Amino acid sequence: MKKIILLFSLILTLSLIFVGCSKNTNSKEAITNNNSNAVKTTKLVVGASPTPHAEILNVVKPVLAKEGIDLQIKEFTDYVTPNTALNDKQIDANFFQHVPYMEDFEKKNNMKLIALVKVHVEPMGAYSKKIKSKDEIKDGATVAIPNDATNEGRALLLLQKQGLIKLKDPKGLTQTPRDIVDNPKHLKFSELEAPQLPRTLQDVDFAIINTNFALEGKLNPLKDSIFMEDKDSPYANVLTVRPDNQNDPAIKKLAKALNSPEVKKFIEDKYKGAIIPAF
Repeated sequence: MKKIILLFSLILTLSLIFVGCSKNTNSKEAITNNNSNAVKTTKLVVGASPTPHAEILNVVKPVLAKEGIDLQIKEFTDYVTPNTALNDKQIDANFFQHVPYMEDFEKKNNMKLIALVKVHVEPMGAYSKKIKSKDEIKDGATVAIPNDATNEGRALLLLQKQGLIKLKDPKGLTQTPRDIVDNPKHLKFSELEAPQLPRTLQDVDFAIINTNFALEGKLNPLKDSIFMEDKDSPYANVLTVRPDNQNDPAIKKLAKALNSPEVKKFIEDKYKGAIIPAF
């Protein structure tokens, strides 16, 4: 009788072991199947100015999602942090600047950045709450301009093209008011950070403002500007990356999406000539 009970216990134990093995095997297969069906997602963090850069990036966000790229847009309101964050690998790319500014920033901050693709041009313009045309600019008028190197020079070149001043170097982009050799209207210059310029219009006679900050300040470049750069402005805004990630597949997909017909149509339809596609 003891032998029968022992035999029965042995059979029961072996049965439980085999059932346990069977369940473990099925569980592994399920995990494997789940892994094989899972879509690998790549996170891509891009720094951008709120307008129009972040708006344009939001157009390509769903397109990239279909390709397994989770595009995360980090907004910046200045022209310094996006490049330092990119260089420090806090973000994967940025979209806010033109090449002359990028190259000047590289030299001054001892870093290497790559302009990957041109996306759009933002013609710089003159705005005022006090006058409606260039002819109304009075002798001794105060004009506010950006204080960062290339945009300051760009503003001065625009004033020169309008015949309001003459610069030492007719084409130099890194000039300041000290490089003005002829100032027939005796203009006075207030050098300020670019994002502040729309808020100074009550205090100055006019200001030279980048289009992205004009839009953020609820200014319509086509209706509110006194004068603007020509549409063939060479200052195209670019997608900027580092040398170590310029060939990353996700970065390349982003670059391709930013030069797509969908983005071109969005820029043309939304900004109606205030911002111009550069591709």
